[in-house]
Amino acid sequence: MSRQARKDTAPELALRRLLHAAGFRYRITWPVPGQRRRTIDIAFVGRRVAVFVDGCFWHQCPVHATSPRANDAWWAAKLARNVERDRDTDRVLAGAGWSVVRIWEHESPSVAFDRVVAALHPQTPR
Repeated sequence: MSRQARKDTAPELALRRLLHAAGFRYRITWPVPGQRRRTIDIAFVGRRVAVFVDGCFWHQCPVHATSPRANDAWWAAKLARNVERDRDTDRVLAGAGWSVVRIWEHESPSVAFDRVVAALHPQTPR
């Protein structure tokens, strides 16, 4: 597990390239307010938008989730804790006034880009 990339994964880099090319500036691995060991993958601090690029295995994607056969009880508990930690992080950020965008690693970078831009420029009702 120590060899697994925690940041700068291929899907994250692809999304960051699109955002940067479009003129957006952001922070990477920004600390979650009040959570010492948790970080936001891509943070738009001034606009309070947090973007997480989640791996299908580690965060239990509803489409691509798998579970190892060896030591399956331990893995099931481990992956369930990951999902619960994600929900808790979402609650903490929402409570602090942040918008949270969760992107799955299998999503197209252009679709992910559109979702992030939509969060950065929410439509105001007239």
